[in-house]
Amino acid sequence: MSQPSSFRALALIPTFNHSAALPKIIEHLLSLELPIWIIDDGSHEPARKAIEQLVADYPQVTLFRFPINQGKGAALCHGFRMAHQAGYSHLLQVDADGQHDLHAIATLLHSAQQHPHALVSGNPVYDDSIPLGRRLGRWITHLWVFIETLSLRISDSMCGLRVYPLAAVTTLLAQVTPGQRMDFDTEIFVRLFWQGVPPLMVPVAVHYPPDNHSNFRMWRDNLAISRMHTRLMLTLLRRLPTILAHRPPPLSHNTEQSVPWPQLQERGALLGMRIALTLLKLFGRTGSLLLLSPIVSYFFLTGSRQRRASQDYLGKVATYSGKKHPPRLWQSLAHYFEFSRRMIDLFLAWGGKISPQSVQVDNPEALQRLTESSTGGILVVSHHGNVELASAFLPPQLQNRLTLLIHTKHAVRFNQLLAQLHPAARANSIQVSELSVSMAIALRQRIEKGEWLAIAGDRTPLFDSSQHVTWAPFLGVPAPFPQGPWLLASLMECPVYLLFCRREKSVWRLLIEPFAERIVLPRKLRQNSIDQHVYRYAARLAQECLLAPKQWGNFYDFWPTNKGVP
Repeated sequence: MSQPSSFRALALIPTFNHSAALPKIIEHLLSLELPIWIIDDGSHEPARKAIEQLVADYPQVTLFRFPINQGKGAALCHGFRMAHQAGYSHLLQVDADGQHDLHAIATLLHSAQQHPHALVSGNPVYDDSIPLGRRLGRWITHLWVFIETLSLRISDSMCGLRVYPLAAVTTLLAQVTPGQRMDFDTEIFVRLFWQGVPPLMVPVAVHYPPDNHSNFRMWRDNLAISRMHTRLMLTLLRRLPTILAHRPPPLSHNTEQSVPWPQLQERGALLGMRIALTLLKLFGRTGSLLLLSPIVSYFFLTGSRQRRASQDYLGKVATYSGKKHPPRLWQSLAHYFEFSRRMIDLFLAWGGKISPQSVQVDNPEALQRLTESSTGGILVVSHHGNVELASAFLPPQLQNRLTLLIHTKHAVRFNQLLAQLHPAARANSIQVSELSVSMAIALRQRIEKGEWLAIAGDRTPLFDSSQHVTWAPFLGVPAPFPQGPWLLASLMECPVYLLFCRREKSVWRLLIEPFAERIVLPRKLRQNSIDQHVYRYAARLAQECLLAPKQWGNFYDFWPTNKGVP
């Protein structure tokens, strides 16, 4: 592999009693024209002699040896210093256990050339050979790293296939001494992140060979890792302003993910939901909410646009309700935390962990009419409260007749993942970007068969046209609302109901309300009639916002400046 003059990479293989996979690793590295160093960290016989013979067979390989085992971290730190003194700019770390797909090395090196200041690391993609204990242990470490970095950008801090920028590493090693054994990989990754070194994660296939032996010592290494996380957390608390000031910039790379939490429904939904679900399984409801707190706090601090949108919304609620003082910053933070609680509650509901007695139906007669009706209709929902949770407690006869009309691919993925996590949550859905004649006919047939079409009344547009928006008074200020639900209802000639679900302490109140038996739009008064329906809906939604302000799930500028404002 040809390298620019400013990019000089060296491959370093630390090993302790691993020799079987070394020939294959060396052959691959030589094919990439990389200089190779092996640091034998005090291997015992027969691995010691096998490594000596291997180096004799490959004169291009340089061997360094510790007389006694000092730990993987100690071996790598020694190699970092020697490589930097020898004039190398980057060091490729390759673990000697043979678990990693070596074909990913070329991609890692190319990424390091494109981003020479980044730490380019493998992001393991495991097959079924990974032991359950290893998978669980790694996830626990991942969660701690998310907290320690206040970020989701380091998706795996333990992979032993990575490319280090040596200038940044040697500068760090002059200031601190990271863990010297199995705690090294994670600690140096976190500390480099704190120093402003951006991570770049590259997918790498990982396989655990059946005869592979591990150097991991359960009690010694788990204790070292626990001490390491404690040390990092204390440092984070002590140096938080400095660490935040040195946050690395995001990199333009399709394998790196940075997920703004409040935009969960629009961006990064899959990763955010999986993290929340994993926390819930490992630590229960209270523990998962505590562990989510630093992540949510980070996105509150760094998501200026979403934070401003939250404060703007809460300010309008305060003014509309007659309060004289604007909302405090902590109230906006509580708004963020309510969003994460909403997700945890959703998983609990579909997992059968919330008692049906915790859900109170305010209008059981209306729910009974919907359930027993032989024909269907339109069910208008919103992003206030937890409508997804409400659907978990609908009668099965109604659940099976519910179809979601959605207009973004993100909502499709949200529904698909929820169904993967809890098959009972699978809901019929149709992605609708425009209302064609054929689509209208198909929807009409569904309603005649008894289906209820659920569509959001607070997201624009349902049908992709700026002309299908009404600016309605909402919390005292005009805001754009979609006309789609009411246009559709008029075409379907069916009943329209509203569905809300808000939390009141430990109880959820499920509200199903009749809105109109039919939506009739006279030709001469068509626009005025549509506007009146939108105004009614906006006023009803405002009531819910006043009752539970922090359960509003729209984290964007809901009141944009627009020429169409009346």
